[in-house]
Amino acid sequence: MSYAIISLGGKQYRVSEGQRLLVDRLDVEEGKTFTPDVLLVGGSGAPSLAPKDVTVTVKVVGEQRGPKIRIGKYRKRTGYKRHTGFRAALTQIEVQSIGGKKKAAAKPRASTKKTEPEKAPETQKEAEG
Repeated sequence: MSYAIISLGGKQYRVSEGQRLLVDRLDVEEGKTFTPDVLLVGGSGAPSLAPKDVTVTVKVVGEQRGPKIRIGKYRKRTGYKRHTGFRAALTQIEVQSIGGKKKAAAKPRASTKKTEPEKAPETQKEAEG
């Protein structure tokens, strides 16, 4: 599985293993791993839409600020000029693995065959004679 489409912060990203990308600030500590929602997995054969058995593991590398965006307001012939700026708060993440199976909860194995309860030894001796 060479790529996956994940959902983070209301946005969708196409990622592959080992890829680093900047996303909107996440509430996850630096160095921790998490699993985002997987929307599609593809690359080997037909793409799988909303797979239930595939996970994407992502590690938070660090936090940083985006480039400064300058915003200017101007009204002609009035002398009105205003400038402001904005820097987005971003988190850098690294995709560690794509395609790891989700661990299913351990279910106790119930035998399908019905077994008759064993008779007590005393009752078997009485039946023999």
